[in-house]
Amino acid sequence: MNTMTVARMRALGRAELTLLLRAKSALFTGAAAPVLLTVGLWSAVGEMDLAGTGLSPGTIVLPGAVGFMLLFTVYSNLVGVYVARREESVLKRLRTGEATEPEILVGSALPAAVLTVLQVLVLVVAGAALLRVPMPSRPDLLAAGVLLGLVMTAAMAAVSSTTRSVEAAQVTPLPVMLVSLMGSGMFIPLDVMPDRVAEVCRLLPLSPVMELVRGGRAGGQEAGMTLRSLALAVVWTGLMLLAARRWFRWERRG
Repeated sequence: MNTMTVARMRALGRAELTLLLRAKSALFTGAAAPVLLTVGLWSAVGEMDLAGTGLSPGTIVLPGAVGFMLLFTVYSNLVGVYVARREESVLKRLRTGEATEPEILVGSALPAAVLTVLQVLVLVVAGAALLRVPMPSRPDLLAAGVLLGLVMTAAMAAVSSTTRSVEAAQVTPLPVMLVSLMGSGMFIPLDVMPDRVAEVCRLLPLSPVMELVRGGRAGGQEAGMTLRSLALAVVWTGLMLLAARRWFRWERRG
């Protein structure tokens, strides 16, 4: 990656950050919604009977919170960003300049990605300092899960941005978000689901990301399961990138 590429993406990122700070609803969705859901999840976990599951509040809350951030801060937010910039012909104008298509997409996603990373760092540090939750025992797995999750959800947003209007973009992400929230171990850990249901849910796009994050938090995960989660996350990320390259629309619809 050369210096000019980095400079162009940083410039696009700064412009997008300015717009994000001006859009109060998008800022709430990206910054406040994951925090509120995490607080609610922490309260709910306190009422769960985790005896015999091998789970602890920390192994449920941290992956769930990371999932909330990926879905709200990155996926939902970027669907609106890509659709709005397309309908305003911003993407079309950018393509006629020096920036390449990947630079445009990555630069537009930078504020959401940076905000998510900062949220994860705050969550880990605050959990250790305030809630007496131990620091992640496998930070490498946590980092891998977050990184793959960022790329995957950004690519998913590019695919979902084929919706027709900015208004439609507000509801387009909902099916993916609902399925992921309920089936990828964010609200309900896969370990407490019936075996057959859990095996199906483990094939969902964000499920291996959640498994990597949970393994990074708790450690002790079998090597075979870690490799399976890593491979499945890489496969889903690759498929989303290919789909984004194939179906992403750069010009206004109609």
